[in-house]
Amino acid sequence: MTTLQRKEVNPIAHLSPEDIEQLGRELDAIRDEVLAVRGEKDARHIRRMIAVQRRLELGSRAVLLFSVFPPAWVLGTIGLSISKILENMEIGHNILHGQYDFMRDPKIHSTTWEWDSASPAEQWKHSHNELHHKYTNVVGRDNDLGYGIMRVDEQQKWAPAHLGQPFYNFVNACFFEYGIAAYDLELGRNLRTRKRRNNPEFRARARQVLHKIRRQVTRDYVVHPALALPVGFAVGNPLGALFGTMAANFVANLARNLWSHSVIMCGHFPNGVETFERTSITGETRGEWYLRQMLGSANISGSKLMHIMTGNLSHQIEHHLFPDLPASRYAEVAPKVRALFERYQLKYVTGPLVFQVASAWAKVFRLALPNRKPAREIDHSIPPRHPAEVAA
Repeated sequence: MTTLQRKEVNPIAHLSPEDIEQLGRELDAIRDEVLAVRGEKDARHIRRMIAVQRRLELGSRAVLLFSVFPPAWVLGTIGLSISKILENMEIGHNILHGQYDFMRDPKIHSTTWEWDSASPAEQWKHSHNELHHKYTNVVGRDNDLGYGIMRVDEQQKWAPAHLGQPFYNFVNACFFEYGIAAYDLELGRNLRTRKRRNNPEFRARARQVLHKIRRQVTRDYVVHPALALPVGFAVGNPLGALFGTMAANFVANLARNLWSHSVIMCGHFPNGVETFERTSITGETRGEWYLRQMLGSANISGSKLMHIMTGNLSHQIEHHLFPDLPASRYAEVAPKVRALFERYQLKYVTGPLVFQVASAWAKVFRLALPNRKPAREIDHSIPPRHPAEVAA
């Protein structure tokens, strides 16, 4: 049975096993409704997004050829930042989830797509699709929850090193794509011993990451800055053109990393989102899996533009319930999902971006400190068989 980390008030105590399985059947029905109409509309959407992103990137890089002039630098940097966010969030993330595999387009398929991220697609799909979505918010199993560097629940033992977690989290936000790549490699675990460091599989995967990073760095900080040099020489300021374009690429990458990190934190870490015991998935049914996704995720409210810029991860609850459905459909199913929350008396956690970001960061700071009162001892050996058996 899905078991929450021990809470003063158990939010699922009122649900019987029959209720939970009925909830699962109703969510299956919502999914089936989308599958029945999925088709050309969804294909047009992703092709349009790819076309917009590529034109925006090309146009922004063309403007940055004149980066020696401040207006061109600002315009090109903003356009490139938006382009990189779209490429990661609305396009890469969703294609790699297999949301558009039904199109059978070899160029837009989870097995062939590669994205502008330090983490190679195949490695990311394993750590994200196969592990994170299976162990959502299970402390000690879901490394996405804090990426292995933070204390994420009061029940976790506090150590003095946790005092630095606001700083760790900020650095991780600035260099998020590299943090994800390190996480996909299980870098901390694999560098711990000589045997793991010398493991051929790990070394091969590390070479893939380094090769990808080298290509990205060469493109953003060598090739494109060099292309701006002719304009720089023409106006007598080649160094301004060179370093201006390098700075524009750095700012665009930083903006993409900070945005992605904020969206991910808002989906998994604000107040109201539950975490689960390590043994919670033992014997887990489909209904219980659905319930864990519902309680372990949060949404961001906002406009259609907000949803596109987050890759529709502003509908994180719906994404965790239906990760393989086209993300542009989440806005359609969200009212039905929210109605189920209300009918089953569950809390649907959502709010504007600024509030969700503030809530998530407040938790980072709070959990960096020792608990105000001792955490209740938890016996992980025998998980309850029914939510009502979880201690209040």
